[in-house]
Amino acid sequence: MNLEIKKLDSPCGAIIEEIDLTQTLEFSEINLIRKAWLDNHILIFPNQKINDDELERFSLCFGEFGEDPYIEPIEGRKHICAIQRLATEKAPIFAESWHSDWSFMEVPPAGTCLYGIKIPPQGGATSFANQHLAYQKLPEHLKTEVNGKYAVHSAAAGYAPEGLFGMDELEKDRSMRIIVSDNARQIQIHPLVRRHPETGEKGFFSCFGYITGIKDMPADESKDLLLELYQWQTRPEFTYQHDWKKDMLVLWDNRSLLHRAHGGYEGFDRLLHRTTIAERK
Repeated sequence: MNLEIKKLDSPCGAIIEEIDLTQTLEFSEINLIRKAWLDNHILIFPNQKINDDELERFSLCFGEFGEDPYIEPIEGRKHICAIQRLATEKAPIFAESWHSDWSFMEVPPAGTCLYGIKIPPQGGATSFANQHLAYQKLPEHLKTEVNGKYAVHSAAAGYAPEGLFGMDELEKDRSMRIIVSDNARQIQIHPLVRRHPETGEKGFFSCFGYITGIKDMPADESKDLLLELYQWQTRPEFTYQHDWKKDMLVLWDNRSLLHRAHGGYEGFDRLLHRTTIAERK
């Protein structure tokens, strides 16, 4: 099977069009798609009229289902979350800051599948930043400073009872099923720069937001360094902005990228279904 994989003219991403994801993929197709995923970090599958069963089946081609600790699944499913916003909502856009999904977990997920069901006629893009490229282009004096350092990750700022989703009055207006928990105060330690578990390529892992500090570094120095890196990691030359269409499936590599959501679709409903892919054991 020869799939036509069209690379985007951007720091990451490729499109695969001539494939029908309502059908069970052959082993050879899965291998080709996985290689393209690792090479390009984002794969875009347009014009896929799939249901939730087919979304789950496709996701399982790349690993077991991962955990979504702070979003409730949709009714009748254990592994599909609704990324949803109603036309009348006033709460802030969900996931508007740069991040890598659930980096505060002991074993963060390998990837994410997101499928467009209701797509507004304007706005609602998702931006991605290639963290291998950001590391490769980092000035040598900063590479020396960051290599070997460990970052402290936490979900408290968002998902603890005193965090954004627990305290902001506008959150009562949100249609997404966010879970607020004391567990969000827990921390995990991960290398600030790490090798990709499958390719071995070095890159930044996560960024300021879920990273609350650097191990064994004074808080003020840690904050200054993280803010400097944040500005570097999200520079335009490392980023790709993806514009959604209905029936479009996007698969991205959480280990290689940062991503963020955009607004600009006030007055329109937006609905996507999401699965999370666990890291291979």
